[in-house]
Amino acid sequence: MLSSPLRLEPGTLWRAILRQTEHALRCGALLPIETTQELIEEGGVHFIVRQVSSLTRKEETRQASKVEAGERSTVDPFLPYARDLFVADLSDTHVALLNKFNVIDHHLLIVTRCFQVQEALLDLADFASLAACMAEFDALGFYNGGAAAGASQRHKHLQMVPLPLGESRVPLLIESVFASARMEGTIGTVPGLAFRHAFARLDLSPAASPNAAQAAFDCYRSLLEATGLREIEANGERLQSAPYNLLVTRRWMLLVPRSAECAEGISVNALGFAGSLFVRDAAQLQTIRTLGPMTVLQRVAV
Repeated sequence: MLSSPLRLEPGTLWRAILRQTEHALRCGALLPIETTQELIEEGGVHFIVRQVSSLTRKEETRQASKVEAGERSTVDPFLPYARDLFVADLSDTHVALLNKFNVIDHHLLIVTRCFQVQEALLDLADFASLAACMAEFDALGFYNGGAAAGASQRHKHLQMVPLPLGESRVPLLIESVFASARMEGTIGTVPGLAFRHAFARLDLSPAASPNAAQAAFDCYRSLLEATGLREIEANGERLQSAPYNLLVTRRWMLLVPRSAECAEGISVNALGFAGSLFVRDAAQLQTIRTLGPMTVLQRVAV
C-alpha cells in the first residue's frame, strides 16, 4: 500500500494528547491502571517491573463487552472508536487514539481507519503515520504482531509511548547493551540480548522526516528477512508467517520473533523487550525476581 497524504499538522500532536487526556479523564473515557514499580537488574540491563493493581478491571470490562456482543466472537473497539479518546487525524488511512486502559501516561494508539487483522504485515502507510508521530517527540513505537506477541485486539494498530519509560533520565534502560551490537551491513544482533532478534540502527529524527517512513519500512522488511519471517497470503491479505514484536525509536529498530504469549503465566508484549514488564500480583513479581527478566523473555521468544 502506498502512503496516503498526511493530515497531521507538525507541532500539534503533543498538545492534542495533553488536551484530549484531560478531557477523557474528566468524562471517564480514560481509565488509567495504577501500578507500583520495581527495578530488577540482570546481565547489566535494568528492567522496570510494574505490578498492575487493577488489571482485573480491564479484563472484566473486556469480558462484559463480549457478553454484550451476543454471539459475536470479538468486539472491535476501533469501529467505531470512542470520540472521547480521539487525538488526531494522521492520514487518510490512520487515526491516533488514547489507549483507554493506559499503564503509561499518554499512551497513543495508531489505528487503521478500515479493519485489517493484527497479523497483517505492516506497510508503508503504517510507517508514514508512525514516523509522523515520532517526529513530534521522543517516543517508543511498537507493534504486537498477533495474540502470541501480546496483542489484545484484532484490529491492526501500532502503539507509541513517550520516553523515558520510567523515572530514569535514560530514554530506555535496555539501550545500555546496544553499543555492543554486531552489525553485518545494516542488520545485526546484540550480544547482551539473550533471545532471538534482529537489530538495526535508524535515523527518524525530525530532520530526516521527508524520507523517514520509507527508511523505516525498508528497515522493517530487512529485519523480517533476517529473522526468517516471510509474507503469506490468506483471503487476499498479506499476513505474517509467525508472531513477532517490533520496537522502533528515532535511533534504532528491533524485531523479536515470538513462540508464546506467556512465561509462567506472565504475559509479555513488545514493551517487555524494551525493558518494561507487567505483572498482576506479588506472586508474579516474585517469579520474575527468581527467574530473572531475561529468562522470562527467552521463554516467550523463538
